[in-house]
Amino acid sequence: MFADDEPVEQFFRPAATSAARAKITQDVSSERTGSRRPAKQPADADPDTEDDTFLRARRRIPVRRGLIPPTRTGRILAAVAAVIALGGLFLLATLIRNFFRDDPRFRIAISSSIQIMGNSQVTRPELLSVFGSDLGRNIFYIPLSQRRAALEELPWVEHATVMRLLPDQLRVAITERTPVAFVRQGNTIGLLDAHGVLLHLPPAAMAAKHYSFPVVSGISARDPLSVRAARMHLYQQFIHDLDSGETKVSTQLSEVDISDPEDIWALLPAQGNDIQVHFGDSDFLARYRSYQQHLPEWRQQYPHLASVDMRYEDQVVLDMTKQASGESGPDAVSTSPNQHHPAAAKHPAGKPAKPAAKSTKAGKTKG
Repeated sequence: MFADDEPVEQFFRPAATSAARAKITQDVSSERTGSRRPAKQPADADPDTEDDTFLRARRRIPVRRGLIPPTRTGRILAAVAAVIALGGLFLLATLIRNFFRDDPRFRIAISSSIQIMGNSQVTRPELLSVFGSDLGRNIFYIPLSQRRAALEELPWVEHATVMRLLPDQLRVAITERTPVAFVRQGNTIGLLDAHGVLLHLPPAAMAAKHYSFPVVSGISARDPLSVRAARMHLYQQFIHDLDSGETKVSTQLSEVDISDPEDIWALLPAQGNDIQVHFGDSDFLARYRSYQQHLPEWRQQYPHLASVDMRYEDQVVLDMTKQASGESGPDAVSTSPNQHHPAAAKHPAGKPAKPAAKSTKAGKTKG
């Protein structure tokens, strides 16, 4: 036999190491050379069963059964067990509720069980008056939201927090209001916070605090809180603008009137006298600087200067006090800030300045 007559695979496959591998190699060779023949079937073989050997047996799919038993007796027993379980849970919940409701360890017996934090102006008895009906009550039956709202109705309390401390204590934390100005309330002087809330403080306590604020005019207890809050917002903007420069101008103010939102005026000291300065509703710092720059010149020309209106762009209106001696001269003159020798004239057209009679001297109030 020549090499050309041998199967091609023999040149590329290693020699069979066993009889089984040799047989496999021979079968592969015969398949590729087309020498494979169909196997003979027995004479009595059924042709319908020829492909049965290639069919796999189907796997049974398990069916999950429900929780409800299939039998009537099983369903009855399951229902009875469910009723017993629900009854047991209800009984357990009732016992727990009765324990927390009736056990004396969860009752506030004395007022010392109420802790108060953050108060300096409002006294402890004033705060405890809110919880007067809670002594002897179970701690879980105290409406915390209602108590917090009642605390915040007190004038000095801005924000309050009430929490339970098991087994028998309450903790109250409050944030008090911060006064920012004095206000005249009839013949007395009170305090105002930034939201327009009127605050009362005994004179002795006010003196101990050493408050030093301007006196705010134009706010009354008869005004709604929304009106007072809007005016105090304007006041804070006025103070903030004046203090935005190099010096804190607000410490020099004796009185600030905010009754007219379009004309804020203040009393400023000048050589022992207070001068009423009208600032309008904007450019407060620029107008104050212009006033300070020209004040020596104005006082030299008008020794009895009582009011300065800085609201106009091209001129300044000066008001003088009327002398008891009947001294002749104009009560008001109009001048330009850049003019060195103003001529006397009547008050210019436009919004008039406050009359000199309202230029009452009011020293800075200090507690």
